[in-house]
Amino acid sequence: QVQLVESGGGLVQAGGSLRLSCAASGIIFSINTMGWYRQAPGKQRELVARITSGGSTDYADSVKGRFTISRDNAKNTVYLQMNSLKPEDTAVYYCSRTIGVVNDYWGQGTQVTVSS
Repeated sequence: QVQLVESGGGLVQAGGSLRLSCAASGIIFSINTMGWYRQAPGKQRELVARITSGGSTDYADSVKGRFTISRDNAKNTVYLQMNSLKPEDTAVYYCSRTIGVVNDYWGQGTQVTVSS
């Protein structure tokens, strides 16, 4: 049974930082591309950042220079360090596994709220 469990969300003031974690089980974590996505109210879910099994990363333009994705294969965990947070970063953040162009597993999401 595959499980992706996010944690680390919360309420923070603009300019603050949060670190999200996603613990995976039921998959061979080290060989998978993992991604963080977010969905704000009334908006479509969008890619925030992605990291391949080899450690290559890519980011949405809106978060480049502020967010950093990383992974610890020994802990089956992917992280999203979010700095210089803005009110527009407010959303539910989801962790997902990517196979090719398909996201086949999702976590339950963690709420991030940035106050101005």
